[in-house]
Amino acid sequence: MFVGHACLAFAVAALGAHRLGWSRGAALRVAVLAGAFATLPDVDVVYGVAGLLAPAAGSGPIPVESFWDAGNRVHRGVTHALPVAAVVTAAVALAARSNAVPRLAGAGLLAALVVLVTALSGALAGAVTVVFVLGAAALVAVARRRGVSPRVLGLAAFVGLFTHPFGDLFTGEPPAFLYPFDLTLVAERVVLSADPTFHLLGAFGFELATVWLALAAYFWISGDRPHAHVDRRAVLGVAYAGAALALPAPTLDVSYHFVFSVLAVGFVGATPPPLARIRTWRTAVTGLTAVSLAAVAYAMVYLLVG
Repeated sequence: MFVGHACLAFAVAALGAHRLGWSRGAALRVAVLAGAFATLPDVDVVYGVAGLLAPAAGSGPIPVESFWDAGNRVHRGVTHALPVAAVVTAAVALAARSNAVPRLAGAGLLAALVVLVTALSGALAGAVTVVFVLGAAALVAVARRRGVSPRVLGLAAFVGLFTHPFGDLFTGEPPAFLYPFDLTLVAERVVLSADPTFHLLGAFGFELATVWLALAAYFWISGDRPHAHVDRRAVLGVAYAGAALALPAPTLDVSYHFVFSVLAVGFVGATPPPLARIRTWRTAVTGLTAVSLAAVAYAMVYLLVG
């Protein structure tokens, strides 16, 4: 859901701003910033880097598994909590002001958050929170240099940080929504199917849907048509149906072979003959269409033979 988080926040912010009558430029600015803020909570996997060093010491399995084993110790904890999102949003709105007093108040709020988390959950959670708030501060600095108003920046932070944890309900353990309070908002992840492979395909389909929603929001605001950018090479994605017969059935626990291979279909279907066109919208939309067709074709074959 790394990409899905950003796309969902982008779409919500863009469509909301457009609905409120904001200009095209303002709507896209808040949408891009919302997408950036939506990626911040996942900085908690930075601790997973420690897992990459484990195999060298003879204390871990393969690198990918070691990374996630270590990262999951703090993943979906403090950075995914709604009360923490409220504090960071308020701090961002204050830090975006031009006056020194509110800016200092915003910085103080972020510093107080780090101290509180460290006191409640220990040094590891505190260190992750430091990375989290530094990321938020960096986004504020970049936005201020580009002349983004405090209102736009505050709304972007709100949309990005508050939408993120809900996108994690389909994979892994639910986030600690109400940290630091000893309350449970959601106890178990949303199960899309009793079949683990269909559940994975459903979660993957949800992420693809968020990407399509973000593209639709952008094209709606810009007045362009997304289907005008689809090349017929996208139908090559249908050939991925054979992977359902050739590859082991993927699940949330073992999904790398499916995810990497189905995304590779997008590159094959999207790459145009002239390399000069590699960055065009036609490439992006064609690649996404190829991946979407590949996922649907795979699911249909798996349904028949699985």
